[in-house]
Amino acid sequence: MSQDDYTPPKVWTWDQESGGRFASINRPISGATHDKDLPVGKHPHQLYSLATPNGQKVTILFEELLAAGHSDAEYDAWLINIGDGDQFGSGFVEANPNSKIPAMVDHSGDAPLRVFESGNILFYLAEKFGAFLPNDHRARTEAMNWLFWLQGSAPYLGGGFGHFYAYAPFKMEYPINRFAMEVKRQLDVLDKQLEKNEFLAGSDYSIADMATAPWYGRMATEGAYEEGKTFLQAGDYKHVVRWAETIFARPAVQRGRMVNAASGDPSKQLRERHDASDFETKTQDKLEG
Repeated sequence: MSQDDYTPPKVWTWDQESGGRFASINRPISGATHDKDLPVGKHPHQLYSLATPNGQKVTILFEELLAAGHSDAEYDAWLINIGDGDQFGSGFVEANPNSKIPAMVDHSGDAPLRVFESGNILFYLAEKFGAFLPNDHRARTEAMNWLFWLQGSAPYLGGGFGHFYAYAPFKMEYPINRFAMEVKRQLDVLDKQLEKNEFLAGSDYSIADMATAPWYGRMATEGAYEEGKTFLQAGDYKHVVRWAETIFARPAVQRGRMVNAASGDPSKQLRERHDASDFETKTQDKLEG
């Protein structure tokens, strides 16, 4: 079927075969498909995730907190393989009824507390540890402006442009053009902000930068979605590139991007993280070697 052959029916029904590369993990209902308890490690914070851009936001913040001396921010990170449907296990659905990574359970209080949605996990941890979110009302509001901007904008990059450009069953001109236009507008918004500021919210590195770099910073420097960087000319946004390269050079960010990685360079895959020493001893290349 071409893009010119489709007429929507009066009532939509689910056709799993029409969903593209990720059809097997998408469905129009919520809830668990199987019983599976979540593992619980030794640290207060239990993270269940995968190293997608949304997953990397949280592991970057954990590693930055630890690097800044917040020893109480120790965490266990467990791999949730969304390709295998781990997000539909009963334990994960209890932690996040939306069945999306990442999800976190904080065991440091009187009773376990679930925290889901990546932006909310960032805010929760920044508030808990008093770090990477300014105390000054004006500066704090600006950081939250950009965190919420990212949470609203990233679906256009991933679920919009990325899906139709790289993952849909066939190429469709209208949605690719529509989402390419919007992503380039968003990159221009970032570029203009970063022309005047070292980081998104000004001179201070914050959770807004940690949330945005794995999405737009990656596209502008490393590329994403097959030839998306070239197609969008994303490397031309020089202020985004400068900012992203600065962030990706941070050792804590480099560690955070490795956690729960299940593809790519085996030396940069730490599928589970339970101790700081795991980066030296338990990357996938060492486990397989």
